[in-house]
Amino acid sequence: MARPHLKRKIKLHPNTTFYKPQGVPIRDLKIIEISLEEWEALRLKNLEELDQTTAAKKMHTSQSTFQRILHSSQKKIASAIINGWAIKIIKY
Repeated sequence: MARPHLKRKIKLHPNTTFYKPQGVPIRDLKIIEISLEEWEALRLKNLEELDQTTAAKKMHTSQSTFQRILHSSQKKIASAIINGWAIKIIKY
């Protein structure tokens, strides 16, 4: 049996939860989903410019888990931008 999913600390929730390329109908787009954890990891590392250890502490997780979350979010965002896909921030 898998370990239960732990709640991470999310300080700032996004005002906007959907982004898409301009001029492309939504029905024609692939949608990539980003979790709140991934969104928060991006915010802490790139906007707040925190080191991974400090950011991990703010999210109440280990540094290695923070790194996995951050890597996943960066890969999804890069894929969406390069391929012209929509990005949806999911709240669960």
